[in-house]
Amino acid sequence: MVETAWCATNRARCGLVLAGVVALVAVTGCGGEVREAGAGPRPQVSGGGRVTVVYEERTAGPEDRRVVTLIRKSRVLERAADWVNGALVLPHDLVVKVTAEVPPGVTDAVTQPDGRTIFIPPSFLAEVEAAFADIVKTVERPSPLPASSFNTDDLTVLSTEFVFGHELGHALQRQLLLANLGLEEDAADGFASFYTVNEVGPGPSLAAAMLFDEIARKEGRLTLENLASDHPVTQQRVFNFLCYLEGSDPKGYQQSLVDDGYLPKTRAPFCPQAWAMLDSGWWTQLQPHFRAAFKTRGDEEQRKARARLTAEIRALSERIDELRKGG
Repeated sequence: MVETAWCATNRARCGLVLAGVVALVAVTGCGGEVREAGAGPRPQVSGGGRVTVVYEERTAGPEDRRVVTLIRKSRVLERAADWVNGALVLPHDLVVKVTAEVPPGVTDAVTQPDGRTIFIPPSFLAEVEAAFADIVKTVERPSPLPASSFNTDDLTVLSTEFVFGHELGHALQRQLLLANLGLEEDAADGFASFYTVNEVGPGPSLAAAMLFDEIARKEGRLTLENLASDHPVTQQRVFNFLCYLEGSDPKGYQQSLVDDGYLPKTRAPFCPQAWAMLDSGWWTQLQPHFRAAFKTRGDEEQRKARARLTAEIRALSERIDELRKGG
């Protein structure tokens, strides 16, 4: 049986949650302006494609409409879409549809193979909301997350922002034909961390880690299908989310994530270099696609990220020498 990150520090408080949400880790592929359903995508313009968010609330069942309204009012989808629209030139429009009218077999957020459509089913959002309704009752709040955010609505919004970042990662890889040096699912997770840590803060990473931790615990013993999936093992994804977050500010998160037991001390020494490589990698991959108005900022971010990566590689070499001596 998998002992999960949050359960390791809250053994007596973890309850059973998640039914359909488990599909999130099993389906491959797992904003801008808001347009009403039926309005269609924005026409292509000379500046390139744009990200448009469409809410087809009429398609949602009565039990799912509240959470769709929650996500719409939060504007987390629009916030991420606005960042892409302001920073990058896309070759094609990207339409994000919050709708129950999805391709056959789709049960969770998914990006189409051409990177031009992202589907987010209302029922999937409702399953995430139901999971957090139980989590807030059974799991102790991690200290980096403000008490004011440790509630069902805020955690649902924050985790949705991270999941949407994952799907945007897929869309960018496919539209821009970005080079992958590993599995696409790893890279999509990496973009979710890259975007949210840099542009939003720790909330989405923490909420996603809590959600995926519960998914991992619900899965129980690993199966051949778990190990053979193109997605990383679910619990590994939890520690990756936390590692990138901790690595972005090791001093700030040492006590709350490492000392408090959420991120193992055996993993933490490698996280600053891991974050620096992720951050530098995404800025470098995106650099050829910067919009003219974003280029000055983007080039500076890439330069700083590369300098930090160089420094962290040196620092990691010293840390590994110390770890080997201690071993």
